[in-house]
Amino acid sequence: MTARPSQSILRLIHACAGLLAAGSLTATLWTGLEEPGIALAFGVLITVGELSRWTGARVREAAPLGAAGALSYALLGEDAGQATHHGVLQVVTVVLAASLLGCVPYIGRGPGPTLDHLARRLLTVGFAAVCFQPLYNQGTFSGWGGHAYALLLLALLALTALCDAALAAALAHARTRWPFGPLLRDELRALLGIGSAVCATGAVMALAVAVVGLWALPVFSLPLLLTQVSFRRYAAVRATYRQTIASLARATEVAGYTPAGHARRVAALSQAVGRDLGLTEPELIVLEYAALMHDIGQLSLVDPVPAGATAQLPVAEQRRIALLGGAVVRQTGVDAAVAVVVERQADPCGEQPVAARIVRAVNAYEEKARDAGPGGPLKALEELRLATGGEYAPEVVEALARVLARDCLTLPGAG
Repeated sequence: MTARPSQSILRLIHACAGLLAAGSLTATLWTGLEEPGIALAFGVLITVGELSRWTGARVREAAPLGAAGALSYALLGEDAGQATHHGVLQVVTVVLAASLLGCVPYIGRGPGPTLDHLARRLLTVGFAAVCFQPLYNQGTFSGWGGHAYALLLLALLALTALCDAALAAALAHARTRWPFGPLLRDELRALLGIGSAVCATGAVMALAVAVVGLWALPVFSLPLLLTQVSFRRYAAVRATYRQTIASLARATEVAGYTPAGHARRVAALSQAVGRDLGLTEPELIVLEYAALMHDIGQLSLVDPVPAGATAQLPVAEQRRIALLGGAVVRQTGVDAAVAVVVERQADPCGEQPVAARIVRAVNAYEEKARDAGPGGPLKALEELRLATGGEYAPEVVEALARVLARDCLTLPGAG
């Protein structure tokens, strides 16, 4: 059986990282370490950064301190005014050893994320070292002044960050089969956040060690470590916030208005469709929350809708329930953008925001597929395609078809 293109990309990235690691380790063991004290100091810093990385929420850089330390070592030219002589292969070897030590507590959680993390780290650091170390050791930058040298490091780090963003998007595409373009766009946008902090810290560390020595490492790593702690707290608050919304969404299930798991299924499928259509991460968050709470207006009804199937109701009744749901969402303190999507999910298709179009189509698909018996998914999709009066956005229905096709369903006309 031929491997899927996404799996081929994943294997290629892992193979390149493996070859780089094996070659660097062999060469370093053969020739020995240059400046072992410096290598040990940076190795400890990278290990600490890897050990303190956050897990759970999807973040662009799980170990910012480890990344900054690795990039700093790749761009290190001097230690307290004395030229260093480590090269590209030693940089990769030290980063490999330190990252492996730091990843030990996380290996038991599954090989996929750990392997991807190591491959991305080695290839990114190797790229930075190849751009800097050979030229520095040849004396190319010896006549550069302080400002020019600092700008050079920042330029190299910016180029490395672009390479890292492409790698991260390729790995995410291979693992999830989400479209590469939107993933890359989200990675590039994230560079303005934690990515810029990592690059700035890496450059400052390399410059500071060149002037004052290795004592600069703990001093300049502290701000990034504090930032990481703050982000961990923010991620915990965000996770709690999502759990609260999910609990509110289950109120319709507990009350018997909707089938068990309906809101969760609609939210998961809506997010997949949103990713296929290229929505950004903030838009996907709004979409997820709105999909979870799209049926909450049914709590205001005296008589429950049979099986919670609002897609079968007259349009006027759908709009009334949607407006009631939006009013409930606004009273919960959730982002107003979520309430707008809930309120407008029954509006004419051409007047709806994209998120409302997605929720409407996915909700109808889930209801129709659930009630159609054998072959339900195929029948439900065809009903959406054949709906009259532009009831469902064609681009959303086709995106839904592509998502279902990637989930190994045979769908007619799925592209």
